Amino acid sequence: MSKVVWKPSPAMMRHSNVVKFMAKHDIADYDELILRCSGGTEWFWDACVHETGIDWFEPYMQVLDFRQGVEFAKWFSGGRINVAHNCVDRHGTHKKRSKKIAVQWQGECGAEVKLTYKELYDQSNQVVNYLKSVGIQKGDAVALYMPMLAELVPIFFGIMKMGVVVVPIFSGFGSQAVAERLQGAQVKAVFTVDGTLRKGKSLAVKAQLDEALSKSPSVKQCIVVKRLHEDCPMKSSRDVFYQDVMESQSTDANCEELPSEHPCLYIHTSGTTGAPKGTVHTHAGTLAQVTKEHYFHFDLKEKDVFFWVTDIGWMMGPWELIGSLHFGATVVLYEGAPNYPQKNRLIKWAQKTKTTHLGVSPTLIRMMMKEGLKPAQLKIPSLRMIGSTSEPWDEDSYMWCFEKIGKKKVPIMNISGGTEIMGCLLAPLPIKELKACSLQGPALGMAVDILSEEGASVPAGEVGYLVCRKPAPSMTRGFLNDQKRFLETYYSKFQHIWNHGDWAMKDEEGHWFIRGRADDTIKVAGKRTGPAEIESALCHNPFVVEACAFGVPDSVKGQKIVCFVVLNDGIGSTKYLKTNLKNQVVADLGKTLRPAQIHFVKALPKTRSGKIVRGLIKKNFLGKNLGSLASVENPDLIKKLPQL
Repeated sequence: MSKVVWKPSPAMMRHSNVVKFMAKHDIADYDELILRCSGGTEWFWDACVHETGIDWFEPYMQVLDFRQGVEFAKWFSGGRINVAHNCVDRHGTHKKRSKKIAVQWQGECGAEVKLTYKELYDQSNQVVNYLKSVGIQKGDAVALYMPMLAELVPIFFGIMKMGVVVVPIFSGFGSQAVAERLQGAQVKAVFTVDGTLRKGKSLAVKAQLDEALSKSPSVKQCIVVKRLHEDCPMKSSRDVFYQDVMESQSTDANCEELPSEHPCLYIHTSGTTGAPKGTVHTHAGTLAQVTKEHYFHFDLKEKDVFFWVTDIGWMMGPWELIGSLHFGATVVLYEGAPNYPQKNRLIKWAQKTKTTHLGVSPTLIRMMMKEGLKPAQLKIPSLRMIGSTSEPWDEDSYMWCFEKIGKKKVPIMNISGGTEIMGCLLAPLPIKELKACSLQGPALGMAVDILSEEGASVPAGEVGYLVCRKPAPSMTRGFLNDQKRFLETYYSKFQHIWNHGDWAMKDEEGHWFIRGRADDTIKVAGKRTGPAEIESALCHNPFVVEACAFGVPDSVKGQKIVCFVVLNDGIGSTKYLKTNLKNQVVADLGKTLRPAQIHFVKALPKTRSGKIVRGLIKKNFLGKNLGSLASVENPDLIKKLPQL
């Protein structure tokens, strides 16, 4: 059982946003808050959108409409709203806030850009006017295939402002992955960049896009931001430079007053287990969920500076922009690698921008652990919260982050959800103690539970399926062009209950933990577990950087455990070390889960968002067809791994 590592200070208990909300609604403590918000979800979401200050052009008449079934619930019926109005317009036209810095960006070369809310407002209006001039209309889809540049922010909100749907695509994707997303959403225009920097090398982003555009006839316009100012291929009938065409556009534009259910984002999942799934998110639902998480779970205030290490192509990119800017805070972006040209580049940028909220992944922390940074190189005096998502923690990495970056004072707000819900199912609140690696409990307004194979709630200490018993405003309205797959993915296992596909566990003291993906289940001699527990046990060894565990068929036990382990630089891969690692797993988890094989490897293949592709690693080990590798950061690495 993990130990409690952080407790809220008296100041946090007095001044946090969630405490103010509890006082307003006569809620006594954390347990009553969770009960009220998960049991009465309609009450909570109605109260939430008022508490977070969401601005409506027309008020909604009904919070939740079930007439088309739980699976296709509608939210805030009758209301009219726009994400861009809430995040940009009302600040950009405000006498005081218009002068505040909205965006701070740093390039890998050291270049910096700052945008005030007024500049963000003006530039987003220029985007609106240009897109209208080339025939883009409300309801069309426009893609972003570019890194986190400062220009991306007015482009992002300008598209939304006119009722066009944003299709964010990870800037590191290859042409096939990009083409699949462009085709699936029938994208009419794409914003991109001539190139970008990564570890001192220039990457030709536009040239990579051109191959995808050759397969995507729906795209009629390509707008290229000059980042490197180097020559790049341009098709005269389709391609223009962003700086050239925006300069002549008016800085005045109307903001569309849209129905609550009007889509604002089509975000695709990684697609490592099949074709990418296009999730559909609405203006009202997205604002409700994202602002709730920033306001309550991250205690965000207007004076704060929010820096999450992500890309616009992953859910956390749009999530970061919408949540931070809605509250008039400052959002921090950067280009390139976090450890180049200096090992502590990311920390230095956080120091310079006076970051208050820093979002990281366990993979990023494990990379930083290898760098051997000194305490002074990890100090961020302004920091008051660390955020984390994308994968389960191992305790060693968690505690290193808590102790070295957080200085044992800053909580790690470890959240878990997904692209499909544009937010979290589980998330801590800053009014309750935290255990190492835990997610603390249900996110507000999410009626989560842990179910057995038979659909019954499991007791404390047992692993089961993480589900949501009631709909939430931000849940995808299906999959683009494939509603059957949507229903099969989330609603086929338990009737009218959202099955998220994760293993979860709640301990005897009520702290929740994620145990990996359910499709990664390992079952040895009747005992079922997720890979996260085994990987965490392996990572207890100081020589181990990261690990991947999976089950393969065994004639006696049903399955046996195979582990791939990455060691610290300079550590020899000895038979003695293998034995020690196996014994470590036994000590933590029992003899049944002793690994049958441990293979030392130089690196593990991952998605471009940093998740280990266990399914593909297992397929390769068993000699099975791998399928598409478009979403894998380092696909060549997979076939170099050991096989059965």
